Amino acid sequence: MAAHGGVGPEARHSEVAPGEIAVGVFIGRTSEYFDFFVYAIASVIVFPKLLFPHVDALTGTLYSFAIFSLAFIARPFGTAIFMAVDRAYGKGVKMTISLFLLGTATVAIAFLPGYESIGAVAIWLLAIARISQGIALGGTWDGLASLLILNAPEKNQGWYAMIPQLGAPAGLIVASALFAFFVGNLSSQDFFDWGWRYPFFVAFAINVVALFARLRIVSTSEYSELFENRELQPARVRDTLRAEGGHVLAGAFAPLASFALFHMVTVFPLSWVYLFTSEAIARFLIIQTIAGFFGLAAIFASGMIADRIGRRSLLMGTALAIAAFSGFAPQLLDAGPVGESAFMILGFVLLGLSFGQSSGVVAHGFSKAYRYTGSAITTDLAWLFGAGFAPLVALMLSSNFGLMSAGAYLLSGAVCTVIALWLSERIGANKADAK
Repeated sequence: MAAHGGVGPEARHSEVAPGEIAVGVFIGRTSEYFDFFVYAIASVIVFPKLLFPHVDALTGTLYSFAIFSLAFIARPFGTAIFMAVDRAYGKGVKMTISLFLLGTATVAIAFLPGYESIGAVAIWLLAIARISQGIALGGTWDGLASLLILNAPEKNQGWYAMIPQLGAPAGLIVASALFAFFVGNLSSQDFFDWGWRYPFFVAFAINVVALFARLRIVSTSEYSELFENRELQPARVRDTLRAEGGHVLAGAFAPLASFALFHMVTVFPLSWVYLFTSEAIARFLIIQTIAGFFGLAAIFASGMIADRIGRRSLLMGTALAIAAFSGFAPQLLDAGPVGESAFMILGFVLLGLSFGQSSGVVAHGFSKAYRYTGSAITTDLAWLFGAGFAPLVALMLSSNFGLMSAGAYLLSGAVCTVIALWLSERIGANKADAK
């Protein structure tokens, strides 16, 4: 197999089938995204009423989205903390602690009392749990996605790069369907008393399953040797930023169009429909579930297309398509059930094509010594810049200036992606010249 990312054939002392790595990656990512969407949906239809009953629904949702963003702010700090744990005690210990923290924080939310019971303390408890989730997510980086791409056949790297991304629509489908079931089959009183808590218990159970599935992989001697041979070892965050700062920055902004669209077709439309239309929220969650299957199909397609034209070309093309979509997407979302369905399906197709390759296009260019930590930091910053504040900003803009302003926000993400891809290509060319 040809060398990739500076790693030659001599590094392949341990032969592990890419399919086996793919299973571990898919389980881990689906677990994380299910957690993510359970919280995201609750941040629209539960937390505003549970924690902010003293303000109007819009203000309560904006406050809820502000707490939602705390996990993205905390995640890079979690990466720094758990990289130190990884260096000192290994990946198995790091994964166990981080997933235990994630599961504890998630199940704690299920027991959260409301504002009417304990006042503002309830808000602080949710904020602490959300920060804990963010720190834990920083520690769940196992390097399996990077290992999968590096261990994949050269001609199929686009196909294997999309496998970790399948966890996003899979997690969304299950979370949306679960909430749709409880919202559609319980009275409003029962749902707000106890029904909304069940998805968080399910998230905890899935975390436990994912922990054992991933530990079974990262803790084996075969994988330990493969991580070492591929030089997927933790470096200090400070050293990584000093050596690869430009690459990290370009990598963080390269998928911005994908990550901005990610929330523009998941969390934001749910909040808009819930607050400003008479649409039944259970019905919209079903639309979102169906759209998730289109996203799954598009991610599969992204792997085949990327292997034909290249991941960078696909990302550039989809960024331009997302820019075009931003011009008419607001009108679709504001056009009733048919328009909402068209908005969601088109949005998820574009999201699948772009998001399917967003993680690997820049990360593979890191030098060997910093590939593991650099990929983790890049992922953290991409989520922070591209997604962390997207629901808050989009809802704030659209509620004050109309839905077209949310389209402008999405357009800005597409522009950032085009610029970042150009810069990352220049950085790669400069590295090659320096050699």
